[in-house]
Amino acid sequence: MPYITVGKDKSADINIYYKDWGSGQPIVFSHGWPLTADSWEAQMFFLAAQGFRCIAHDRRGHGRSSQTWDGNEMDTYADDLATLIEQLDLKDAVLIGFSTGGGEVTRYIGRHGTKRVAKVGLISAVPPLMVKTAANPIGLPLEVFDGLRAGSLANRAQLYQDIASGPFFGFNRPGATPSQGIIDSFWLQGMLGGHKSTYDCIKAFSETDFTEDLKKFDVPTLIIHGDDDQIVPIEAAGKSSAKLVKNAKLIIYPGAPHGVTDTHKDQLNADLLAFIKS
Repeated sequence: MPYITVGKDKSADINIYYKDWGSGQPIVFSHGWPLTADSWEAQMFFLAAQGFRCIAHDRRGHGRSSQTWDGNEMDTYADDLATLIEQLDLKDAVLIGFSTGGGEVTRYIGRHGTKRVAKVGLISAVPPLMVKTAANPIGLPLEVFDGLRAGSLANRAQLYQDIASGPFFGFNRPGATPSQGIIDSFWLQGMLGGHKSTYDCIKAFSETDFTEDLKKFDVPTLIIHGDDDQIVPIEAAGKSSAKLVKNAKLIIYPGAPHGVTDTHKDQLNADLLAFIKS
């Protein structure tokens, strides 16, 4: 399997796994918590078949990448992404981030700029800031994320089952038809991650303020968010980000949950293709 090395942790190499499909203009995908690059398969399969090179990595501590004790925060995630882009010598790349991955992409631009970037897509993404503060009164209370941490320590296997079978894909809504396959895939991807790494990542995705990073965007940006997102509510996320990114295009999916990469994959694929080709 292909890996890059991004440094050392306790004298051992820190290896980041990635998949690299197709050829053409590169599209780089950053996944959500607690998932892996596999969560992008529907989009990668579709866009690679349309003549693009699709690359997705497992964030440090997730999936097949090294389970690091330290560095499980947004600055390091962004620097790992920069190392991947630089080692593969990607140019004119389209960066697409889902949920936590949207934060990773946003912090990458804040720290490394857009010299290798043509366009950006933020899908159900966490920026500008998830947690409620005095300056961000529409955020979610800290107790929500404390609950995730407590659930992770108590029984993270059950936590992932509960998230996937309930709010993540909207399977808890009246009339929804849960897919056991989608639930199992989410659980499996989550359990591949390191316990410490995925625990730390809760703070990274919820308490990192991306406001100043978003203001540095200077390339075409597409923001897609479901208006029934129970994980990353649209008012504090997609709509707020669209106000901070100059000339951003916001597409709202009526009634859509957080996990639109699966539940609305055909619509998302079409919207991504149109945006990339525009």
